[in-house]
Amino acid sequence: NTGKTSLIIDTILHQRGKNMICIYVAIGQRQANIARMVRLLQENGALDYTVVISAEASEAVLNQYLVPYVGCTIGEYFRERGHDALIIYDDLSNHAIAYREMSLLLRRSPGREAYPGDVFYLHSRLLERAGKLVSGSSLTALPIVQIQSDDITAYIPTNLMSITDGHIFLDTQLFNQGIRPAVNAENSVSRVGGAAQTKAIKKMARSLRLELAQYHELLDFAQFGTELDEVAKQRLARGERAMELLKQPQYVTYSFVDQALILFLLRYDFLESVKISQIHAFTTQFVSYVKSVYLDEIYNVILRTEDISDEMIVRLKKVAKEFSKLFVAPENNGV
Repeated sequence: NTGKTSLIIDTILHQRGKNMICIYVAIGQRQANIARMVRLLQENGALDYTVVISAEASEAVLNQYLVPYVGCTIGEYFRERGHDALIIYDDLSNHAIAYREMSLLLRRSPGREAYPGDVFYLHSRLLERAGKLVSGSSLTALPIVQIQSDDITAYIPTNLMSITDGHIFLDTQLFNQGIRPAVNAENSVSRVGGAAQTKAIKKMARSLRLELAQYHELLDFAQFGTELDEVAKQRLARGERAMELLKQPQYVTYSFVDQALILFLLRYDFLESVKISQIHAFTTQFVSYVKSVYLDEIYNVILRTEDISDEMIVRLKKVAKEFSKLFVAPENNGV
């Protein structure tokens, strides 16, 4: 329970209006969880472009073994017909367990962690069917894996890390602290890197990972009662604001322009004078302000160019100062 399913629901909701077909494959999930997910997708209008395939926990292990291949074939069908498709496997640890059970019945010898030796080949063969065709249509795979006690070095997770183009690690400790989505920035990796980001996001988030790493390091020192100098205190305060900024309400998605505007406020120190409890209200109201007052001059320009030029940064600084004077904190937030 670290918010993996919430993250994939957000991913599906974010594809609305982008000519993307989403395929959700539930492997060994409880029937109630699948029904809840389908209802959420239906309420948010996502079932119009989403295919749901499931082999529940009560079904035969053969069905649980075959269901991701069925989903992948459906994804390839849409890709061959010129659509972009996203396939989500939830989750491949259940798939590996089903394969182990089948292998034991077939008297195949167990290997590391009692999984058959060819379980790596099983998942690599499945995930490497995703890719982009010369014609332009693509199939993107998003596999989920469950780990025990945050042990990222277990057999199945390390297998998937070596196959995929990166991983997002959801941390139980962060989740319990109320930081949601509970993404651990230090342990998460992207082998694609900034190549997949728009120029606007790349500029605004350039130093964010470093700042978060420094914050967590200083936080460990501060917990031991170590006296910190002024620079360290400023970094702690900035890191605290960054962590608060990255919290996101469940099933609420932001466009890349919204994200760039929110990160702009952090990068250029407009959150320094804002109380921690008011950061969410301040950032969301700032985005709404830009949308309503400067839609054509700023918002649509960033949307069209996918970049924030130096002239645009100067303009945004003026708008942010203007908004800071107008901002009124909600009564229930002003602590």
